[in-house]
Amino acid sequence: MAKKRKEDPPKGSPAWMTTFSDLMNLLLCFFVLLFSMSTVDAEKFEMVVASLQSSFSVLPSGGSSIGEGRLISSGISQLENFSLFFEQNNSESEEVEEVEEEAEKDVLEEFEEEMLKESEEMAEEISEQVVQYGIQDQVEVDFNAQYVLLTLNGALLFDSGKSEIRQDAYPLVDKIGAILNTYTSNIIEIEGHTDNVPISNEKYKNNDVLSMYRALNVADYIRSKTELNPGLLKSSGRGEYVPVADNATPEGRARNRRVEIKVYNSYSSKK
Repeated sequence: MAKKRKEDPPKGSPAWMTTFSDLMNLLLCFFVLLFSMSTVDAEKFEMVVASLQSSFSVLPSGGSSIGEGRLISSGISQLENFSLFFEQNNSESEEVEEVEEEAEKDVLEEFEEEMLKESEEMAEEISEQVVQYGIQDQVEVDFNAQYVLLTLNGALLFDSGKSEIRQDAYPLVDKIGAILNTYTSNIIEIEGHTDNVPISNEKYKNNDVLSMYRALNVADYIRSKTELNPGLLKSSGRGEYVPVADNATPEGRARNRRVEIKVYNSYSSKK
């Protein structure tokens, strides 16, 4: 019996080589893709930067950025323009602040002028009433931008070392109350003042206490005789600490022993 002839092996590369080649091609494409994604196109990058600068930067249109932050436009370095730009901005900001400060100053001056004008008008009205009541020799009238000041000599109102209003001083205080009754919506403050001669007895420990009781008694009396809002009528003792004359002379001490009544204008009376 004849032997069976063996078949010849297929010609060419083995079949597994085809699969391996395809795998290598795929890997090569993959790595080429990765490399292309990690590489920056310098030319395109400069084009993008130039486009952004022409739209948003302080450089003229068409300026570009090259090198390590060096900025050029039309072949000229622009670094100095940055300092000029910021200096100009700072200068403009300072000018704006100066204008705002000047405007605020003008407003405050105008406001103070209005306050002073109203106080002056109030002082004229009060002075006229003082003359009408015939007490111009007993009351001094002055004013500033906040209030009108009425000053009464303490010797007219109190005996030495006492805080009770003298009986013969009631008519004077009544007239003062009638004048104040015109200003029912204004804050009114009554202050007691003394000289610097020490005082100490069972009722008044010192000049502070004496001046406080004198102001309080005048305020209480005016409250009882007028329709003023008690909440707008205040009293305080200032003792010897706000002299208007020299305490070294009898005349000066007499002037310092006083009661001051401050009638605040509408601007200063706002809560």
